[in-house]
Amino acid sequence: MTDYEVELKFPISDPGGFLTQLQSLGAVQRKEVQQIDRYFSHPVRQFAQTDEAFRLRSEGDANCLTYKGPLLDRSTKTRQEIELDVAGGDEAAQRAWALLRALGFEDVYSVHKRRQTYTLNRDGREFSLAIDQVTDLGLYLEIETLADASTWEAARDAALRLAAELNLHDSERRSYLQLLLEQQGKN
Repeated sequence: MTDYEVELKFPISDPGGFLTQLQSLGAVQRKEVQQIDRYFSHPVRQFAQTDEAFRLRSEGDANCLTYKGPLLDRSTKTRQEIELDVAGGDEAAQRAWALLRALGFEDVYSVHKRRQTYTLNRDGREFSLAIDQVTDLGLYLEIETLADASTWEAARDAALRLAAELNLHDSERRSYLQLLLEQQGKN
């Protein structure tokens, strides 16, 4: 089964008030982690033009390669997502990075963030809620759930209902990478 990530992202200014709101809905706090996402450009395709992304995420001792396909709709960040765990540790991350460069992939940018995660069950599905403090960008809330090819539209609708319940509107469809590159005049 191919997984689809259904995601909404919103800038937030008052994390304290927002945490109270999440807890009142029954969200369960999970963990806080530091993440480094190293993004790569493809040797032939222009990911910025095809609306794809390829990254190596390091979170603590864990490393994961992720491919994100083009966005599927105009209201959310729904897309195919394929993940592959890589051996743990900094040395393994450096070797994966070296392998990708040897294959012609080039480093684009690294996004650093502190992420506090919560889970919440709504509409018969589990949502991951993440409050991200993105270096040089600020605070964001991501609402995410997973679906397959036959259920992503229902998952999208459930995510939009949850956002409305949280009084969140006008989601940010650009990735943290896009926002940071635009901020620096590189995109």
